[in-house]
Amino acid sequence: MTTSDPWVDLLTADRALLDRTSTAERVADVLRQRVIDGALAPGTRLSEESAGKALAVSRNTLREAFRLLVHERLLVHEFHRGVFVRVLSADDVIDLYRIRRLLETSAVRRASGAAPELVAAVDGAVADGERAAENERWGDVGTANMRFHEALAALAASPRVNETMRQLLAELRLAFHVMSRPREFHEPYLELNREIADLITDGSMDAAAERLDEYFDAAETQLVAAYRNHNTG
Repeated sequence: MTTSDPWVDLLTADRALLDRTSTAERVADVLRQRVIDGALAPGTRLSEESAGKALAVSRNTLREAFRLLVHERLLVHEFHRGVFVRVLSADDVIDLYRIRRLLETSAVRRASGAAPELVAAVDGAVADGERAAENERWGDVGTANMRFHEALAALAASPRVNETMRQLLAELRLAFHVMSRPREFHEPYLELNREIADLITDGSMDAAAERLDEYFDAAETQLVAAYRNHNTG
């Protein structure tokens, strides 16, 4: 009797999200979400046979989904070896934070007329992270942090920004795997997330944007240092 990889079991559970008319885009959505959740770690080999059986999709559909995610820089195809979850570099991290400043900080600064439900989503994501921390579910804290930043970008009320941000955060989650102690990495940002959310709720958008820029400076420095130590250790 063989034991499947944990990610294969998760994809089997995700099968209910697909139906007989599922498309490669929908399969890619499922795989992308597993990257965002942290279930698919950098360097993981995605067996066509295992993934196809887990999701009950054809090999052609799965290959097209893989191609979409390669284009999004979440997967890489290595000749004669297969498809793998991408491993990021320190330069990738620097570029990701450059784009985050363009998207998130701008969205927050211009959010004075944002719909109440968009503002509430920011606060809700922070609250989810706080509850997860109380129960010491640090992986869930990381996922809630992703939702928080997704909600910040959503303040722009732009479907294109939302789509770009989802892809960006999936790629960023790959970077977080270099942090060996998730509590030490995520816990200090809970207070910062709350501060930014409260400023937004109060309508202090310029102050929230300035605090977010400071947040990005600290997070980028910490993550890039971890990458460089990891690569030279």
